[in-house]
Amino acid sequence: MNWQDTALVLAGIIGSTVAVIHGVLVQRYMVRPVGAFLQAEKRAAASTRRLVPLLLHFSTVSWFVGGLALIAAAGWFGAEARLATSLIVGGLYLYGALGNLWGTRGRHPGWMLYSVALILIAFGAIR
Repeated sequence: MNWQDTALVLAGIIGSTVAVIHGVLVQRYMVRPVGAFLQAEKRAAASTRRLVPLLLHFSTVSWFVGGLALIAAAGWFGAEARLATSLIVGGLYLYGALGNLWGTRGRHPGWMLYSVALILIAFGAIR
């Protein structure tokens, strides 16, 4: 395993770990309260009550699977697939980093962690 492979693996571990923590916090502080509100709101359709948790966790799932893809790219993918994976996952992580930075005005560790992952992805994408 060379330095580029190690960089992609580390980026994948950071991304997947942040995604799991994000998922727990979203469930606790967003899904449960919004679900309770929608349950109490008699006008909310059943489809809305089912869709809200899925939509709130969409980024969590994307970031987690992206992390796993980076780990797989480091070990098994060829150069072109490795670059494509890095670009796609890098785009997801860039969106998360910028969203966290803008939305919290910098008071959120997520943008810093995804920025580190982006630097590792950039280093690891090229052989």
